[in-house]
Amino acid sequence: MTGIQQWFAEFGDLFYKCFIKEDRYKLLLSGIGVTIKVSLLAVIIGIIIGMLIALCNLSKNKFLKAVGGVYTDVIRGTPSVTQLLIIYFVIFASVNWPKWIIAAIAFGINSGAYVSEIIRGGILSVDRGQTEAGRSLGLNAFQTMTRIVIPQAVKNIFPALCNEFIVLIKETAIVGYVGLMDIQKAGDFIRSATFEAFMPLVGTAVIYYVLIKILTLALRQVENHLRKSDIR
Repeated sequence: MTGIQQWFAEFGDLFYKCFIKEDRYKLLLSGIGVTIKVSLLAVIIGIIIGMLIALCNLSKNKFLKAVGGVYTDVIRGTPSVTQLLIIYFVIFASVNWPKWIIAAIAFGINSGAYVSEIIRGGILSVDRGQTEAGRSLGLNAFQTMTRIVIPQAVKNIFPALCNEFIVLIKETAIVGYVGLMDIQKAGDFIRSATFEAFMPLVGTAVIYYVLIKILTLALRQVENHLRKSDIR
């Protein structure tokens, strides 16, 4: 047996030991589902919170502006893992909700602070004349914002929002701290059961890469569709 043949044989044995034996691959499949669920719900919560906080930060009302500023400052100034632990073990300690929902809320709250700044920057990037044009047509401030400013801002901020979604997927790798079996936790479990580090770690890295690559390609198609109306 040549060196290459021996390497492939050892690789196959290691692959079988880590993923096939005792159906350990099912842990990773389950982990993919958990990661996707948490990420999708978190991004929805993050966009909703981000929009509200962005409007607070742009408001002329001092109280709303202070609320938005404090929220953004506190969330961006503390680690996401600390926020997850506080929300899970303190705020929702007595709430009998599924773990993945609580985790998604924690990540959504964290993401909301970053999304708010993305949205705020996008709104400010729209020419002030667009607002004045809307008001001159008889639209009130809310109608001008929702019908004229925000639709234009969405195209400007979409790439940054996509990047935030991608970052959020990778950040969910810490949900194992609250006992959720996501992709990373499944890999850690396999590593502990087999005493092999290389294959489980590389396997989880490949899964994350494939998920993010698929998401990137899908979001790029959406972005291209949004840009079709642009005049270059």
